[in-house]
Amino acid sequence: MIFGGVAGAIVAIGLTVLLIVIVGGDGHPFGSKAGPPADVRPPLAQACPAPTVAPSAAPTAVPSAPPPAAGERTVDDVAGISYQRYGAPWETWTDVWEAGTLRVPYRVGQHFVTEVYRGGSYHASILSAAVPAADNDAVTLDLECVGRQVAADVRAEYYPQPNRMEPLRDEVTTLGGRPAWVSEFRLHFSEAGLTATEELSAVAVIDVGKPAAAILYVSVPGTHKQFDHVIDEVLESVRPL
Repeated sequence: MIFGGVAGAIVAIGLTVLLIVIVGGDGHPFGSKAGPPADVRPPLAQACPAPTVAPSAAPTAVPSAPPPAAGERTVDDVAGISYQRYGAPWETWTDVWEAGTLRVPYRVGQHFVTEVYRGGSYHASILSAAVPAADNDAVTLDLECVGRQVAADVRAEYYPQPNRMEPLRDEVTTLGGRPAWVSEFRLHFSEAGLTATEELSAVAVIDVGKPAAAILYVSVPGTHKQFDHVIDEVLESVRPL
């Protein structure tokens, strides 16, 4: 009888505790609630949600059609753009470069080596890529936000640190009749063994009507300023496919 009474008291206490947990807790006494689903959107889509303005509320002015492209062209079928192609010393880009936190995959373009130093080879470049920048059901991109994210990634990951930025152009515009955001700047830096101490660069983000934005990155080291004109020429030469 003594043991039976003790066992009954233990059972009663246990039931009381369980009832308190269920009523006063979260209703899951044997496990925590499942956390929210993981955000699987691309990094740029997470950082730059698509604008909520409906297409009908957007400006109705249609940019004038650019003149037809002339001369040799670099065609990036994945990014959905083409742009001016140059002769020597520019060469066809044949690698896949995914530098930076955003890992923008530059597969198409031109380049040439401006110097070789202990850190490797240094390049002038005209490179393009496509990078997911919106949800699959988005109809527009937040061009300014995406552009600023890409430009910040370029400055932080592509160049010696620390560096100083000299802004030259920073605006929403059109390239080839398509909405675009362009940042043009000169970076000043120093790295042991590297002759170049500055570089003129431009980053363009182009809305080609897809969730993936077209990215165009152009850079000319200060040791080869005779090619600075290429930056504005390439931007003006952009045409959607």
